[in-house]
Amino acid sequence: MERTGDQTWTFEVTERVITPGNFLFGGCGLASALVALEEASARPTIWATAQYLSYAPLGAAVTVKTDLAVIGGHVTQARATTYAEGREILTVNGAFGTGELSAETPWVTMPEVKPPEECPERVMPERFNRSIFNHLDTRIALGRPFEQIDGTPGSPVSALWSRVPGHFDLSAATLAIFGDYVAGGLSQPLGFSTMGRSLDNTIRLVTLEPTEWVLTEIHMHALVGGFAQGTAFMWSESGTLLATASQSIAARPWDTSAL
Repeated sequence: MERTGDQTWTFEVTERVITPGNFLFGGCGLASALVALEEASARPTIWATAQYLSYAPLGAAVTVKTDLAVIGGHVTQARATTYAEGREILTVNGAFGTGELSAETPWVTMPEVKPPEECPERVMPERFNRSIFNHLDTRIALGRPFEQIDGTPGSPVSALWSRVPGHFDLSAATLAIFGDYVAGGLSQPLGFSTMGRSLDNTIRLVTLEPTEWVLTEIHMHALVGGFAQGTAFMWSESGTLLATASQSIAARPWDTSAL
């Protein structure tokens, strides 16, 4: 991303940040807004939510415009509006800042899974090539690989170890990308591949403990009337809770003709 003004940033939609459908990956859209809002506010992310309105296709020039609505002593309430090809494609609202009161430990615990080096690599189907998934290293900690999604319903809980090769500085933006894995978790309980369009994406930061790998623990809650909901807990390799994420997803069976 490049800062082009007091309130604006720009970037190009390249293969590194697109879905298999050749448009901006939702988690990358939220991530870009967090980069801009953290720089504009000079404060770290507390929480942020993105409402997805339209698409930014491969090759599009994207503009992110920030608005620091309220600047308090400890918290900045802010929004970012993202445009591509003259259209508003997503809106992000969030809070940024720090406080003092802390509990000694979180009130949730990391699931018992093998370390990433002992988990099988997540091999993506051909239809996922030339997308963001080519640029992430992902291992299956809980759940079935694609070739075992055979029509049999499974557990609504799955988990993936992920890292961005060569990138070791954990950030709210990186976690926003991993949090968007929730949409992909829907095929696990259903037992067949789905196309999921994120309607929203929320991230709540806990801490940015340094870690090479992040475990995204996905819990799918329900699918009714074509819309699914789910949450994710994101953990460091040492078991520290880094963030939580949640999504609403417009879902349908995978249709290759739609690509």
